[in-house]
Amino acid sequence: MSQRSIGVIPARYRSTRLPGKPLALLAGRPMLEHVWRRAGLIRGLDALLVATDDVRIAEAASRFGAEVVMTPSELPTGSDRVAWAVAGLDVEYVLNIQGDEPLLEPSTAEMVLEALRAPGVDVVTAAAPVGEAHESMVCVEVDECSDAVSFVRAPASDLQHIGLYGYRIDALKRFASRQPLKGEIETKLEQLRFLEYGERMKVVVVPSTTPSVDTPEDLKWVREILKPAGVNP
Repeated sequence: MSQRSIGVIPARYRSTRLPGKPLALLAGRPMLEHVWRRAGLIRGLDALLVATDDVRIAEAASRFGAEVVMTPSELPTGSDRVAWAVAGLDVEYVLNIQGDEPLLEPSTAEMVLEALRAPGVDVVTAAAPVGEAHESMVCVEVDECSDAVSFVRAPASDLQHIGLYGYRIDALKRFASRQPLKGEIETKLEQLRFLEYGERMKVVVVPSTTPSVDTPEDLKWVREILKPAGVNP
């Protein structure tokens, strides 16, 4: 059996709150490039891909050296896009790295990969203790085995979900073969597809989250964080 581990960064141009955000400039570079560079520091990955349906993103990613896979635009979630990108590849473990995490912590991804290699574990995600609560945060409740019980878009537990996923390839294929059910459709939380079909999802808890970029306000905040690195956008 192959032991190849592949990281995939799904990136789409369309975004309700911040269109074109993968190409938004942070310290003089597209946000996607920051994610790709941080992901390149993750130990244990054999390859790293950008999966997109948009030629503007593909061209930008190619310019900064990323390997790009073009995917259909109708795919409903990032995980579906990841599944398409790795279809037919010789891979056992797949890491879904969000394209709006320019301050991605490589050690968090490494913990997800490590947990994924344990016997009987098919899907892993991450969480951190809730810091400053806000309405848009996604929280996760876990059981005594550290498996996810529920995800909600509100401060509803002590753990804030981090949108980073690791899958064994067979679990990812099962995900992509299934239709979204009520919970996923209503909340737009793709991870609920695993739970609603009876899959277990292990949750690794890390010390803290890193800021993701979902709104213009988030973008402004991350620009301020990255400003000491050198160049203003």
